[in-house]
Amino acid sequence: MNTEMQPVRIAIFASGMGSNAREIIRYFHEAGHNVLGRKVEIGLIACNKTGAGVIQVAAESGIPVLMLERITFESPNSCLQELTGHNISFIVLAGFLWKIPAALIRAYPERILNIHPGLLPNYGGKGMYGKAVHKAVVENNERESGITIHYVDEVYDHGRLFFQANFNLAPGETAESLAIRIGKLEHEHFPEQIARWIECKLSLNP
Repeated sequence: MNTEMQPVRIAIFASGMGSNAREIIRYFHEAGHNVLGRKVEIGLIACNKTGAGVIQVAAESGIPVLMLERITFESPNSCLQELTGHNISFIVLAGFLWKIPAALIRAYPERILNIHPGLLPNYGGKGMYGKAVHKAVVENNERESGITIHYVDEVYDHGRLFFQANFNLAPGETAESLAIRIGKLEHEHFPEQIARWIECKLSLNP
């Protein structure tokens, strides 16, 4: 097969229900969006939480699952071997709650992308995920919130920005209503921004 026509393979790292993973799978597998004429496949889902909903999402789509353990993940030779064995070129963090080890970042330079449910650099850092972000935004009477998609480096929520989308908070907004609005925004933008990111990288290094 011509190398240029080989599929681009992504690993999704997730810790929770897997709603973003489901949308990414739908975008690339079911809707068949490709990048520069190349098919994009979700080749692996990595999860650190037994019983997480994303495991069922993977099973429904026939995608193999790599269960991560803290000790081996922090010395990630085995993880790297799994990624290499599945021909993974890009990593997407979709609600993954562990810090990515430096060795993995070095192995995938600017090829790890994360989504954050707030407008970084505000409301980021260790412990700031999910409802904690929405609660802080509402309690601080912020006028807007949104999502940030960014490259992953060795500091929580610190890597270079790739994309942001925002909206104004509604009167009487709660953390719960904000979570629903943020979830919709993530599903709307994340898959297509992943495609744009891959296109940028392939254009520079086919």
